Amino acid sequence: MKQVLITGANRGVGLALAHYYAGNGWQVIGVCRQSSPELDAVARKVVQGVDVTRATDIETLVSAVAGESIDLLINNAGLLQDEQLGSIDFDSIRSQMEINAYAPLRVTEALLPTLSTGSKVVLITSRMGSIADNDSGGRYGYRASKAALNAFGKSLAVDLKPKGIAVALLHPGYVKTRMVNFGGMITPEEAAAGLAARIDGLTLENTGSFWHSNGDALPW
Repeated sequence: MKQVLITGANRGVGLALAHYYAGNGWQVIGVCRQSSPELDAVARKVVQGVDVTRATDIETLVSAVAGESIDLLINNAGLLQDEQLGSIDFDSIRSQMEINAYAPLRVTEALLPTLSTGSKVVLITSRMGSIADNDSGGRYGYRASKAALNAFGKSLAVDLKPKGIAVALLHPGYVKTRMVNFGGMITPEEAAAGLAARIDGLTLENTGSFWHSNGDALPW
């Protein structure tokens, strides 16, 4: 039975992905700061108390999954905050860089021993990380952190290809989650289904690609 590890799995898109994969016969390892009854109901294993920005918590995660074989690693945990030019909060930008960019790279590197030929790594990014697509400005921290994540993901794709591990950078869409005060256009379940379709289509030939969950290729 295949196994997926999802960070930020206790709610929103992460929880929807956990439900999707559990419903399709996968074993789910959910990683989060605090679990939820919904995650507990679908996950084979829940590793909670993990702040993906903390090195000690990453060590806890590594210990919790030692000996596991991960077919799919989904780096989903993220943070969205807003900054306005003239009153930019640089601590906010720093936090978003830590959570949205550095943490997925940190988690992926730490969990390399659980991955093998045929495994896939997914980084949940955003089209707001596209420099070419930025025509509205603002959101300095979120845009920069997702652009950095895209750069990290592209390098991971190059470095992991010889090991037979494919990497995708996926934008879930504008999803009705707490992150956007539930003002999105699609449900987490719809986003999860679209993301899963893109993951199914991920190969070593298209590794390192940046896609919308609806299948559109996104510009860098």
